[in-house]
Amino acid sequence: MKRVSGDKKRAAKSRLASVVLASAVLSAVAAGCSVGGAGGSGAAEAQLQVRPVKLETVAKRSIGQPAEQVAEVIAQHVVDVLPKASGEVVEVFKQRGERVEKGDALLRLDSRDAESARSKSELALRSAQESLQKAKDDRANGRQDLADGVTRAETALRNAEEEQAKLRNDYDAGQATEHQLQQAQQQVDNARMTLDSARSKLAASDNSNAIASVETQAESARLSYDDAVRALDHYTVRAPVSGLLTDFNVTAGQTVSPGGKLGQVQQVDPIRIKTELSEANYLLVKNKQELVYYTPGLPESKKTAAIAYLSPVMSAATKTYTLELEVANSDGALQPGQRVTVQLTSEAEEQVLAVPTLSLIREEAGAFLFVQQGDQYVKRAVKLGRINGAYQEVLEGIREGDQLVVTGQHTLKDGQKTGETQNAPAQAAGTNSN
Repeated sequence: MKRVSGDKKRAAKSRLASVVLASAVLSAVAAGCSVGGAGGSGAAEAQLQVRPVKLETVAKRSIGQPAEQVAEVIAQHVVDVLPKASGEVVEVFKQRGERVEKGDALLRLDSRDAESARSKSELALRSAQESLQKAKDDRANGRQDLADGVTRAETALRNAEEEQAKLRNDYDAGQATEHQLQQAQQQVDNARMTLDSARSKLAASDNSNAIASVETQAESARLSYDDAVRALDHYTVRAPVSGLLTDFNVTAGQTVSPGGKLGQVQQVDPIRIKTELSEANYLLVKNKQELVYYTPGLPESKKTAAIAYLSPVMSAATKTYTLELEVANSDGALQPGQRVTVQLTSEAEEQVLAVPTLSLIREEAGAFLFVQQGDQYVKRAVKLGRINGAYQEVLEGIREGDQLVVTGQHTLKDGQKTGETQNAPAQAAGTNSN
């Protein structure tokens, strides 16, 4: 029982000590508050001392690095390599990844059947041409015979007419009979009929084309020969355009068919750089004619490329605008599939009017700056842009060269003369709220 009583006494003493300690703490806090109240106005006054007005000339500053976007290098055009004949590959001249010129032979097919067909067509053409030439010669000879017949008939008619004239004179002189005169007239009529017949035959010959069928046969043979020559040429597969040969995996002994894709030729000079722009980035490049690009990791290798295409409308599927640049690539420095960085803005565009952020006065109505204009300070509303460190871009409200108040602006009134005494901070705060 005595031990329990001792414990109670110790607990009571502990509670008493806690109460005393708490009272001491409260007293100390109260004393501190009293002291602070006595000296606080002095500290506040020290903090609210009027700062002198200082000016800074508004100038352009770099607000950040140029806006950039990653883009992909693509071929100007991609053309499939398609054979026009079927057969076994007997020789391959080019390999995948090689640069080729339009018309370069890529591979050759077994063309023995095509060569035989061409030889037969050549013989048929030669025979048809010989037949045509013979027909032309025969026609020329036949016409000459007809022309000679006309000449002979004309001569015979003249002779008959001369004989008739002589007999008429003799008849008038009584030296020829009427019967002789009638016989002479009959000879003239016969000669004239013979001439008319010869002339008709010559005209009929000139108006007819007896060799038309032979000419048709010769032309048909020529067309067949041309087809055979072209068909033979198809057994050599050639590059359809100049560029880079890709996806080309043909080997000797392989059989190919017409229209079967053997590879592609990608036109890489010029080559294109393609990317998709957000609406904000689209506005950065709109109305520009060229942009700067460089290989990632090599910003010193910057080059300029013309804008070949900029989509005028947003894609409904991707909500982006397609941008394509065209680059001369005779040295092959750019390859399809390569990544490059495109600068949507230039270093010059990032040089903007910027002011110290501490010079801004922010109110519910917006942001304001004080500038010295003549002999007074003028308060101007400004429209702000990007921030870079201690400076912020100003889009509207000031001009380059303005004298900006960078300290002491919170104590100024709009229109205050430069020689007037600055207002107390409390008064200035009231002014700013208006």
